[in-house]
Amino acid sequence: MIYKSKLGDLDLSKVTRLYPAAVVDMHGEVAEMSLEWIEMSGDKVKIKGFVLVFDFPPLTEDVRNKVVLEFETKDELIGVMTEVAQLFQNRAK
Repeated sequence: MIYKSKLGDLDLSKVTRLYPAAVVDMHGEVAEMSLEWIEMSGDKVKIKGFVLVFDFPPLTEDVRNKVVLEFETKDELIGVMTEVAQLFQNRAK
C-alpha cells in the first residue's frame, strides 16, 4: 500500500506509528505539539505550521527512521490525513 507524497512514495504497510502535530514556537524553541493541545492552549504559542509524521522502525528500536510531511495550514494536513486514512480503509476491505 503506497502513498504518493510530495517527498516520494511511502510504503504504509511498513509504518509503525503515524501522527499529526502542530509545529510551534515556544519562547524561541521550536517543538511539535499534539493537535489536541493546540485546541486547548494554542493561543499561548505561535503556530509555525503542521506536520504528519510517518515512523517506520519497530517501536522497540532506538533507530530513527521517519518521514515528515510539512503543511502551512491545518486544512492541508487534514486533507492528506484523509487521503492516507482512505488507503488504510481500502486495504481493510
